[in-house]
Amino acid sequence: METATKNILVAPLNWGLGHATRCIPIIRELQKNGFTPILASDGPALELLRKEFPHLQALALPSYNIEYAKSADDFKWKLLKNSPKMIEAVLSEKKIVKKWIPEYNLQGIISDNRLGVYSKKIPSVFITHQLNVLSGKTTWISSKLHQYFIQKFTECWVPDIKEKPNLTGKLGHLKTTHLQLKYIGPLSRLERKELSIQYDLMVVLSGPEPQRTFLEEKLKAEIHSFAGKVVFVRGIIEAKQKKEVVENITYYNFMTSAELEKTFNESEIVLCRSGYTTVMDLAKLRKKAFFIPTPGQFEQEYLAKKLKRDGFAPFAHQDDFKRENLLEVSMYNGLPQLKKELDWKELFVLF
Repeated sequence: METATKNILVAPLNWGLGHATRCIPIIRELQKNGFTPILASDGPALELLRKEFPHLQALALPSYNIEYAKSADDFKWKLLKNSPKMIEAVLSEKKIVKKWIPEYNLQGIISDNRLGVYSKKIPSVFITHQLNVLSGKTTWISSKLHQYFIQKFTECWVPDIKEKPNLTGKLGHLKTTHLQLKYIGPLSRLERKELSIQYDLMVVLSGPEPQRTFLEEKLKAEIHSFAGKVVFVRGIIEAKQKKEVVENITYYNFMTSAELEKTFNESEIVLCRSGYTTVMDLAKLRKKAFFIPTPGQFEQEYLAKKLKRDGFAPFAHQDDFKRENLLEVSMYNGLPQLKKELDWKELFVLF
């Protein structure tokens, strides 16, 4: 007998907000195609999804407790130290998902980088742009380990295009593979709109602490004598939105998707981290950007270097950034809009 609702569990990793925000277009498409998404995550990622989709059921998963090192050099050591906690979370989410399948009558699973959220009983999709996980000298181990987990899923969706030029380079492309890969094109919850420019510079902070705070303090000091109008989104999700105007700078603690979309479209250039979700948003909006990768995060450092090499956008390391660096932006083309006509109906046939 056909079940009335086709419930699909959508579970992004809570590591920064990027995994949750790039699931937003997928959740919208599932609803358009007659599925009922059930949301699952933890911490700020779950909060963000609850704010976006208040009418949908939202469930809590165990936290991976990923902590960031205070200095770039300790990044890998901190991850290793935290790995027992991570493994524990992965094992417990496997148990929870097993229980949820009959309880919520799940017909499919979409996991964005949550390694334990899958089942052999129902179609399970893994979303990642990192088929290779860069970790310096241990890259081959971290990549093999990640691929070992990916192969447990029915399919792996890569939010990029297969051909060149693409956005992920060696992160999202393998020379040979047995994995069931589908390139679904860059994902963004935002749309490009022709709006008149209100801000000369938009600063968007995101990502885990303590690095988010370090960058905020640095940029406040650098930007305060910037000639032009600045909008500064601090990237702190709180119950209430706060707005503060100091001379030519307007500060917000956070913005909703709709407000971010409007402000991105109204800004001449964007200063932000080189996290992949932000890169996809900027490509969709065809924006000029300046990147400051999170110290010690190999993936963001690689993306910033790749995008500079491809002539799309300049970058600087956090400690080296100076206000004058923003003058380099005009010498770059801005991010390319990579179109991929995606047939969502066909993609969802799996469920």
